[in-house]
Amino acid sequence: MSEARTAAGELGSQLQQALQAAIAEGGPVAGIEVCRHQAPQIAETISDEQLQVGRTSLKVRNPDNAPDRWETRAMEDFERRLAAGKAPGEIESFAIRNDGERRYGHWMKAIPTQPLCTACHGSDISPAVADAIEAAYPDDQARGYSVGELRGAFSVEVALD
Repeated sequence: MSEARTAAGELGSQLQQALQAAIAEGGPVAGIEVCRHQAPQIAETISDEQLQVGRTSLKVRNPDNAPDRWETRAMEDFERRLAAGKAPGEIESFAIRNDGERRYGHWMKAIPTQPLCTACHGSDISPAVADAIEAAYPDDQARGYSVGELRGAFSVEVALD
């Protein structure tokens, strides 16, 4: 699953660079716009007919990123492994899945909450950031995280046929 790891790494790297640049220029509110608009574009650019890359979470901000049942179970397992002391960088899962006639490998890797994330996903969010989140994501569930907690996961599907 090296291609899945590479794709997820590229998504993470490009997203982090875009977030850091936006936050440096316009603060956390500018970072919200990066996650809202640029993150899906970055994922689409990295994806192709054989490989679909994205992010998901047990508490989503964007409902388009909601996990399916297998992804939910994988992330619940990630939380257990993280609580048991497993290093976040080592927490991943892989399965061969079938969806009708489509057969694919599904790889996921844990995304731990980083200090950068807490300005928009933490417990102590500024009123301006909270207002921007509510305007962009009225059904937001993705708050209250602390550094090191499971924020979500990279989710990569690789066609096998």
